[in-house]
Amino acid sequence: MMVSEGAGFRRDVSLSLKNVSIVTKKDDKKAQDYAQTLTRWLGEKQILSQMEIITPELDLIIVLGGDGTLLHIAETAARHAIPVLGINLGNLGFLTEFREDETFTAIEKILHNKVRIEHRLMLKTRLISSRANSESRYALNDIVISKNVSDRLLNLSTCADNEYITTYRADGLIFSSPTGSTAYNLSAGGPLVYPGLATITVTPICPFMLSSRPIILPAHKQLTTTYEVQDKQERAQIIIDGQPFMEMEPNDKLEVSTAKHPLQLVASGNRDYFSILRNKLNWGISGSK
Repeated sequence: MMVSEGAGFRRDVSLSLKNVSIVTKKDDKKAQDYAQTLTRWLGEKQILSQMEIITPELDLIIVLGGDGTLLHIAETAARHAIPVLGINLGNLGFLTEFREDETFTAIEKILHNKVRIEHRLMLKTRLISSRANSESRYALNDIVISKNVSDRLLNLSTCADNEYITTYRADGLIFSSPTGSTAYNLSAGGPLVYPGLATITVTPICPFMLSSRPIILPAHKQLTTTYEVQDKQERAQIIIDGQPFMEMEPNDKLEVSTAKHPLQLVASGNRDYFSILRNKLNWGISGSK
């Protein structure tokens, strides 16, 4: 089956900037100082700015930091359909792909021209338990089920639209979006997935059987994983975009599907996805094209 690029992955749109929020890397003085400079510059352009606060009426969120800072606000930005401009104050990121010296040029372009927006697929998850069902949460990169350090391998019975896939016996399981394919999924031996594809990748972490391989599924599938264990005292951890979410107890089920709202990410017109891959993963050798 051929998996096609998600409809409307990239669009050139006009944005009206009247109210923006600036989000900085936590406890980073350089980012906070730069935010003050940016606030004054925006004020000269008659643009109201606020710090670290995200409200539905915002026209844009400007992230000063790195990919981790952007991940922290991705769920809220996606739910409110607020575009995000990522400024990386260190090395180029996969998500925060604008350099510090490109900040004002990028905003000027938004003010006077159409800007390219990438609609990045978000994952949605909730825990189904005999105790209570959790609220749904969004993830831009991944949703991970992980064992505690001293516990035995997890038995994770996984289905797609109620069709049984397999029971993974592993240290854990990663459900990743195409954006998240370059994160934990890649470290665990999973594939790189072009961000415009509408897919969910399921990757076991250190599986017991070498034949237990990652699988790429269409984004319309709803995945359900049941935590099967004989020792009723054992627990598994659910981690959303690197942040602990909840514990799974025996016979709990984790649902994973595609979220209704994607993240709207302002993209650079000066570099493409593959150039960022080459930069971050050190592909090729000096002098290669």
